[in-house]
Amino acid sequence: MTMLLKRAVIVLVLAAVGLLGTATPAWADVTFFLGFSPTPKSRPVQGFAGGINMLLIGFEFDYSNTSADATQGAPSLRTGMLNGLIMTPTKTQLYLTAGGGFYREAFTGSSATSFGTNIGGGIKVGLLGPVQLRVDYRIFNLRGNARYKNPQRVYAGLNIHF
Repeated sequence: MTMLLKRAVIVLVLAAVGLLGTATPAWADVTFFLGFSPTPKSRPVQGFAGGINMLLIGFEFDYSNTSADATQGAPSLRTGMLNGLIMTPTKTQLYLTAGGGFYREAFTGSSATSFGTNIGGGIKVGLLGPVQLRVDYRIFNLRGNARYKNPQRVYAGLNIHF
């Protein structure tokens, strides 16, 4: 066979496989959460996450706000991160996540805004229909002039997929 004919056969076979194959189900979800950050002292955290999930991978954006505690010397921290997830394709989903984005740390008149990364994991447990309980742990690596370079976050929230 000539090179042109081989390429045409390969293209036709790939096109046929693509047309005959089934699509992987995908769904969007949103999570509203409450939790705490133990770094440097325990403080409340609240936030939300929204994303899209396929069978084994997903992508999400999350925003969180950690309260300051001036008496304990703990700054406020706001993060906005774009994350990738790898998850189990089961009803109860275990997942690992990593990503990056922005942060803003503020404490008694001074602040730092820069880029940060995060890694973590968690579990989503079905409750009723599309509602799940989500429990998550993250550790951050904050660049720039942050007072605390590696804050942590633990949260639980309601996840709704549609």
